[in-house]
This record gives sequence, structure tokens and C-alpha cells, in this order.
Amino acid sequence: MVFRLLYLMLCRLTSWIALLTVSDVDKDVEILVLRHENAVLRRSAPRPRWTWPDRAILTALARVSSKAKRLGLPVTPATLLRWHRDLVNRRWTQPHRAGRPATREPIRALAVRLARENRGWGYRRVHGELHRLGYRVAPSTVWEILKKAGIDPAPRRSGPNWREFLRTQAAGIVALDFFHCDTFTTARLYVLAAIVHATRRVHLLGVTAHPTVAWAAQQARNFLMDREELAERITFILRDRDSKFSVVFDEVFRSLGARILLSPIQTPRANSIMERWIGSCRRECLDNILIYNARHAEHVLA
Repeated sequence: MVFRLLYLMLCRLTSWIALLTVSDVDKDVEILVLRHENAVLRRSAPRPRWTWPDRAILTALARVSSKAKRLGLPVTPATLLRWHRDLVNRRWTQPHRAGRPATREPIRALAVRLARENRGWGYRRVHGELHRLGYRVAPSTVWEILKKAGIDPAPRRSGPNWREFLRTQAAGIVALDFFHCDTFTTARLYVLAAIVHATRRVHLLGVTAHPTVAWAAQQARNFLMDREELAERITFILRDRDSKFSVVFDEVFRSLGARILLSPIQTPRANSIMERWIGSCRRECLDNILIYNARHAEHVLA
């Protein structure tokens, strides 16, 4: 465009030099003809569109002409100033781009890869890892990248659900409880049983008509001695607040590193697995058999 402008200005300058060879009468006649032609064109033609070479020539002529001659120009002084402002803006103004620059594709791919390989990481963790690797991106940018990739920017914390948690903990939980059964002479017998939560296997510790603190502690010792492999895996002992469970009884299990968990008062659901087995044992067995004595009860329950 610059070469075109120089070419047009050179052609005009050459034509102006050629005017020096023309007489003053011919110049005046040509000026009159051009003025009349200009007036006719203004009446018939729409508003003219000035190109950049036209604007440059008119601006140069306005610069060298006198103040009186400037009144004959086809544009106003305000138009000349506007052309100058447009020229300056076109020269110096940078192209406008809304918003922040786009994130580079390698950074976007790395953020998506970190989130997919680590399902428990949210956008904050991914942002921190990118920062450690030397990539400076905003947390909101990481959130937008993961959202567009179809990944939850703030996932739920990874961990087992309640079913998985209880199944894992059940391997070390043993529940104990007393329940009673009546003989055909209406004598009452007390049964101490234990159930392993992981396998739901029931172990009969003993049957007696006189459950004392010493008897309960001795049954606990026998239980651990007879089942050494199970004793090594016990982590929790779940029992109620029966007075027959004494400190000596608890110390038998604490010596192996187990913790004693006490169920709340009058809350059988806290030891629901044991309570359900006791109910099933009564409905399906004890309620249908006449028990003679403790030895008979132990044989039936075994």
C-alpha cells in the first residue's frame, strides 16, 4: 500500500510539473471546467468514498494552501483531523482480544492426565501439582479444563463406603452376650456365646445355672486358648453392660491388644448381629426342645 501511495503521489507531482508549461488562460479555463464538473457530480452522485491515497493528497494540499483557499476543499477541517486520528490508531493500536490468552495444549493435556490417573484429586490438588512442575496456571483455569474434559473438578473424597468399611472392620470384631433358656423344671440356665462378624460363626463359651464373674472370666480364657488363630485377629470385643462382664473379663482380651466396645443402655440394635442370632436360636431350636439340664443345653446348642 505504501508503494501504491508513492506511485500516485509521483504521478500527481508529474502532472503538476507539466502544468508549468501551460498558459495562465488555459489554466483558468481548466479550473472553471473542473469546478463546474465538481458541482454537477455533487448534485448527481452520492457521498464519495475517499481512499487512503485521496486522503493523503487532500491533507498535503490543505497543508500548503492558504487559509482562504482551504475553504474550497471538499472536506472540513474536522474530517482531516479524524483521518489523522484513524491513521495513528491504525499504526499503533494493537488488535483487541477479549479475555485471557488460551492455555497451551500441553498444559491442558497434563492437567487432564493427572486428574484421570488420580481419581481422588480435585482441581485444587491438580493445580498444586502443576505449580510444583513449574506451570503457572490459575485454579479456575484448571477447573475449566477438567469440566470441559468431562471430569468432576471436585470429586468426593476417595475411600470405602459403609459396606466396605464394615466388611473390613468385621475381620477383627467379636461380639459376646449372655442369654437364658429354661429347663422343663423351670430352672433357668445362662448361656455365654460369641460370634465373629467376619464369618458369622458362633462359638459356644459355656452354659451354667450360676453365672459368676469368675466363671465368665474363665470362659473367656478358655475361648482364647482353644482358638489361638482367632485370638490373634481380634481387634474389638463388642458387649453390653451386663454386670457379669467384669474388669477381669475385659483384661483377658486387652492382654491381646483388643479394645472393649460397650453398647449403649437398652439398645440391642448396637449389637444387632448377636441379638438376631439369639432370636433365631430361640425360635428355631430352644422353643421346640425340652431342655433337661445344663449338659443337655450345651449339647443341643453345640
